[in-house]
Amino acid sequence: MNETNCQFDAAGHCITCSDEAQPARILHIYPDHESALVMLDNAATQEIDISLLENVTPGDLVLVHAGVAISQEQEDE
Repeated sequence: MNETNCQFDAAGHCITCSDEAQPARILHIYPDHESALVMLDNAATQEIDISLLENVTPGDLVLVHAGVAISQEQEDE
């Protein structure tokens, strides 16, 4: 997992910017390999920055904070 400048409170909100990190599924990685289209839990899609992560592929689950993928999450079995 990559380090971030965010510190989360008990509710999962960043104490710096008050934004909440959200899980998202990678749908498509753009040719620049630094951005991707993801689907959030509410079925909305969003283009995000994935430049902080290595080896991200479509189908992966990531944690998104302020439009940036900050970690790659493991699937619950």
